[in-house]
Amino acid sequence: MNRVLATVRNSLAFKVIISTLVLSLTVIYIAGSALNSQLSSGIKKVNIDSALIEARSTIFSAQYRFVIAQYQSDAAIKKVVDGVISSATTLTTNENAREVILLRSPGNTYKADYERSSNSVDLQSIPNALRKSVRKSENLEWKYIRVNYIGGENIPGLAIGQKVFIPHAGSYEMYMLFSLTNQNATLVLIQNYLYLTGLFLVLLILLITWLVVRQVVRPVREAARIATDFTAGDFRQRMNVRSQDEISTLGNAFNEMAESLEKQITRLENLSRVQQRFVSDVSHELRTPLTTLRMASEVINSFGESFDPILARSSELMVAQLDRFERLLEDLLEISRFDAEVAELESVEFDMVALVKRCAEDLDWVAKRHSTDLRIYSISENITLSADIRRVERILRNLLTNAIDHAEEKPIAITIVGSEKDVAIGIRDYGIGLDESALPRVFDRFWRADPSRARTRGGTGLGLSIALEDARLHNGELEAWGRPGKGAHFVLTIPRHIGSGIDARLIKLIPDDFRE
Repeated sequence: MNRVLATVRNSLAFKVIISTLVLSLTVIYIAGSALNSQLSSGIKKVNIDSALIEARSTIFSAQYRFVIAQYQSDAAIKKVVDGVISSATTLTTNENAREVILLRSPGNTYKADYERSSNSVDLQSIPNALRKSVRKSENLEWKYIRVNYIGGENIPGLAIGQKVFIPHAGSYEMYMLFSLTNQNATLVLIQNYLYLTGLFLVLLILLITWLVVRQVVRPVREAARIATDFTAGDFRQRMNVRSQDEISTLGNAFNEMAESLEKQITRLENLSRVQQRFVSDVSHELRTPLTTLRMASEVINSFGESFDPILARSSELMVAQLDRFERLLEDLLEISRFDAEVAELESVEFDMVALVKRCAEDLDWVAKRHSTDLRIYSISENITLSADIRRVERILRNLLTNAIDHAEEKPIAITIVGSEKDVAIGIRDYGIGLDESALPRVFDRFWRADPSRARTRGGTGLGLSIALEDARLHNGELEAWGRPGKGAHFVLTIPRHIGSGIDARLIKLIPDDFRE
């Protein structure tokens, strides 16, 4: 489920469709709301205008009939009132109802009472606010109300009223009540159609968006798949270009790039193979004459006491340079094994603390010659692990030699920390240090932070590079830190068992004693 959700979240098509859906809903909602508002206002205005015209005509007719009947008897006037209410009232259903209410105005002292309504309409249906407006105005006044029938029925309506004068009865208020049931049903019908139209438009927009996105995303997905195949080493894949649009331009450019990359990578692979073979062959071929030269130099050096000083010094220099040449050949052979990916681990179980102490003892005379000393700090007396002891020892010797060369007659701290899964060794010197910009290149082949000093001390520029390859061969890591004048700190972290990965960094790369 989580994988499906992650795929959906990372899908360009899904993001485009969701964005389109949100924007479409927003636009359609705004447009639909505005259209619904305009239609509702128009329908209500038409109904009000029609009702006002009808009410004005009906009330004027009623007032005219009352004026004509002013000299008649009360019984005749009562018949006129009943006739006005009867003629102004419809006998249809409540959906099209038109009712009349006569209400006695406050302050009317006449004894005759003609308060009544048509079709059992509750006299309390007329709100007090509308009655006050009618009494104060000479014109028609109106208000939306709920028309209540004595039987309990309740419908929406429009009340329009005006003052009238009934002979022998005084001042009254005459209200025409118009049912709004049909109007409200029409508005609901319009809203429902607007909702359905909006839903249909959203679905149509989503369908169109999906079709368009599919046309655009399909080539992108194909390009991503081919790029993934390139990463896996398959350079034969190409995009299928069928049209002449911008996507086809992208496809052609992608195919041209793929061909160029294939040619360049093939050329570089051939060059790398030639270079690896050259280094390996030269290294092997030089071993035989080197062995002969070493034997000859040892014979010559054995008679050094009988030579004059110049010849004796030349003999010592020849032996020293042959030693350096042999170390360089060994490093080149090891580098060629790493490049050819044929380097293998020979796992044995050993004590890391004992190995560090042995390496420190072997290099102690070198440290004393540089007026420095090696100080070992371990959290326990024994830390056993399973690893290639030859390669781990080579890493330690490279790091210790490097620290001694740059310690500037200051002590070197060696820290050993172990956990259930990992072992870490930190080698901290307080010498000339490293510039921060040089840290990314520390493990590059043949790179020296100080070429002149490195040559004086006999470095080849391959030691740290080989140390990093040995660490990574163990699924470990070798990291470097340094600041000019503050020294350097190298941290080696490897798993305690071959084939495992490192679980945590047991030693902080930036030392606790460092302050900016």
